[in-house]
Amino acid sequence: MITDEVELLRSAVAIPSVSGGERALSAFLADRMRVAGFDTHVDAVGNVHGVVGGDGPEIVLLGHIDTVPGDLPVHIDGDVLHGRGSVDAKGPFAAFVCAAARVAGTIAARVHVIGAVDEERTSVGARHLLSRTPPDALVIGEPSGVHRVGIGYKGVFRFRVEVVRPSAHTSSAAETAAEVVMRLWQTVRERLTRRHAGELPLFEQALPAAVDVRGDLENAALEVSCRVPVGFDPDACTAELHELARAAGAHRVQVIESVPAVRAPRTDPVVRALTAAIRATGGNPVPTLKLGTADWNVVGPSWRCPVAAYGPGDSRLCHTPDEHIRIPEYLAAIEVLADALPRLAASVRPPLATAGGGPSRSGGSTS
Repeated sequence: MITDEVELLRSAVAIPSVSGGERALSAFLADRMRVAGFDTHVDAVGNVHGVVGGDGPEIVLLGHIDTVPGDLPVHIDGDVLHGRGSVDAKGPFAAFVCAAARVAGTIAARVHVIGAVDEERTSVGARHLLSRTPPDALVIGEPSGVHRVGIGYKGVFRFRVEVVRPSAHTSSAAETAAEVVMRLWQTVRERLTRRHAGELPLFEQALPAAVDVRGDLENAALEVSCRVPVGFDPDACTAELHELARAAGAHRVQVIESVPAVRAPRTDPVVRALTAAIRATGGNPVPTLKLGTADWNVVGPSWRCPVAAYGPGDSRLCHTPDEHIRIPEYLAAIEVLADALPRLAASVRPPLATAGGGPSRSGGSTS
């Protein structure tokens, strides 16, 4: 057991872990989990691992331990813990650790808690995990709110266009490089939003945003980040971008990042286990679709196992100067997870081997 669940979270929040600087926190968490009876290690990229339980299906609880920059004073005011990472996402990860410790001696499953690094940048930690054998079930640690279950995250398609123009006087009728990228931005935005029509729910729309525009008469660049829906075709979009860029006289198109959107059905075993646990602990469960991305977008399409996201905290506070988490909510989330894990273990347990063949792996693709 974790003897002081609030102190674990407070200590984790107090250790700075901006993306790329998670080493001290990984070592601290590995030590605390080891004392609590976990089999622990820190892998080659800095992810911290802790395993408890026995024989049975493997349930991975994947959170992230890095944060965005921001030196916020860490303190407890009444029943509220303030500090960078309290919501995104040390609160959900600490809840994973505490819930796994509670069920360690009784659950018929192998519970593998992973604190991934670099989620706030390029998900180096999650990408390092892609070569491992997929688990039987996966819970992603993100702030959903204690009574909400995350059932989907939008993807992201990020690209950069560069334009070079010959030197010309400002009185010339020729377009400047800056004018070309501005016109291209209007065309790209119109194409993306028209294809994924605005009357659809936000989760089903493409939501492009110009995140960097700079230029002058001769050189200009445009960087766009587009939140994309399930079914978005990045290859077709890239081909269209090259076509539009050539027509506009752009010099170069570069795709910087492309990760697909993910969504689980409400019948997914992880969704059902979390939903039942929320009800059992007195809550009213609400399935939730998120417009951002998470490590689910990285591992989900590869692992193709039952998956949902869960964790305490108000996601509207992520990355803000007022980031904080209510301690009663954090403790309630531990109760929900400790109730959900045995339910999930029972629902994804492979069938016993028969004379006709060995056990099969349960759970289909949900991403």
